[in-house]
Amino acid sequence: MDRGLKNQMISRSFSYDGNKMKMGSVQYGCSHYQRKCKIVAPCCNEIFDCRHCHNDAKNSIDVDPVERHDIPRHDIERVVCSLCHTEQEVKKTCINCGVIMGNYYCRVCKFFDDDVSKKQFHCDKCGICRTGGKENFFHCDKCECCYSNSLRDSHVCVERAMHHNCPVCFEYLFDTTRDVTVLPCGHTIHLDCIKEMERHFQYACPVCSKSYCDMTRVWEKLDQEVAATPMPEIYQNKMVWILCNDCGETSEVNYHILANKCLNCNSYNTRQTRGTHASCSSRIAEIVT
Repeated sequence: MDRGLKNQMISRSFSYDGNKMKMGSVQYGCSHYQRKCKIVAPCCNEIFDCRHCHNDAKNSIDVDPVERHDIPRHDIERVVCSLCHTEQEVKKTCINCGVIMGNYYCRVCKFFDDDVSKKQFHCDKCGICRTGGKENFFHCDKCECCYSNSLRDSHVCVERAMHHNCPVCFEYLFDTTRDVTVLPCGHTIHLDCIKEMERHFQYACPVCSKSYCDMTRVWEKLDQEVAATPMPEIYQNKMVWILCNDCGETSEVNYHILANKCLNCNSYNTRQTRGTHASCSSRIAEIVT
């Protein structure tokens, strides 16, 4: 088809009124972003809807591991208008048809998005764009990330807290598009991943094993179960050393098959570190001899 005729046909599908675009039911973009342009990947010179589409395609299991790679987002220099298909330098407005490629545009990140309800903003210290409204966030210099204002004076700082993979799904957290939550211990994780853990009755941080919610009622229930489950006589004098994942203290306690309680904070979130000379095995040996 003649390019001029093709552009005329495309131009009839929308009406341009100042800075507003009326598209009817036509949706431009991908599952990640609504936008009216595609990017030309500087790493492989291929066209994709967005950097996530590129990374998903170039890191799939079907791609040779040697060839897998992520796009260097700040190196993007060319885009292709989704309406008139004109390839051009990165700009907010198409040089050919005049369409605004994204109601939100960041010239640093080379980022476009029509859905401004996300309240996007660029953080110079993070070096990328965030969502949620700049007035609602602060940048923690030690954690090296933006956090909600509600955490300004209450979060535990962990150096480069979000510059690692989610401990559950292993997706890189710093620039993820999914919601991230900060646990009381300071470690970070996807919100949907923590909810999935809770569905499997897991309430400890996958990184440091500290309880991330109030477990008082659970410990009280365990107290009742331990009391209702007396150990056989051969185990009653068995002592073990435990480390509490919650308070970090070590204790020597009477061994119990169900759980071992920290003497310092009453938590059952403990792990056995070693036994004593009065261990079960030595006691059995004494009986046999």
